[in-house]
Amino acid sequence: MSSSSGRPRSIHADQAILQATLDLLAEVGYESMSIEAIASRAGVGKTTIYRRYTSKEELVADAIESLRDDLVIPDTDSFWGDMDILINNAAKKIDSPLGRQTLALIISTASSNPQFAEVYWTKYTKLRREAFSKILERAKSRGEIHKDADVELMIDLVSGSLYYALIFKPTTEPVEAYMRRTMNLLIKGVGSRE
Repeated sequence: MSSSSGRPRSIHADQAILQATLDLLAEVGYESMSIEAIASRAGVGKTTIYRRYTSKEELVADAIESLRDDLVIPDTDSFWGDMDILINNAAKKIDSPLGRQTLALIISTASSNPQFAEVYWTKYTKLRREAFSKILERAKSRGEIHKDADVELMIDLVSGSLYYALIFKPTTEPVEAYMRRTMNLLIKGVGSRE
């Protein structure tokens, strides 16, 4: 049995760091927050944070993602079965005041800080896109959508419409219904032509 060097990481410290990061992000914004302020708010030393995170960007990305559940890729053997699960899960996670605030923080931080945008893309957004891509590729193989459908563009269009619906609330219908309507319109353009 090999022994690891140093003390085990404190779960309490991990949670305190993530919560302090979220609090400061909401209070002062990304640019104005510092590792020193996060450490002070969390009641830990700066070195405790630097042992866990290589940069402020990575810490903020992890803090934001701590609000979300683990990613699950549905597989119902049906495009709409998979999409209904995906849409319902997404709506539960982000169609709330906290979810919309989190989305706004991600967008505003990523648009003003390319380093954060890159870290968030690599650690989180890319993985979600790959999961959605699997659903679309399976639908292609079953003939539910056209074999030449541009999966990456479909993901962009669906993601963009979701962000728009959550931030601007262009309709009074539930976000799930809006997303199903968006996807249905998109599928009509790329649906299998038998």
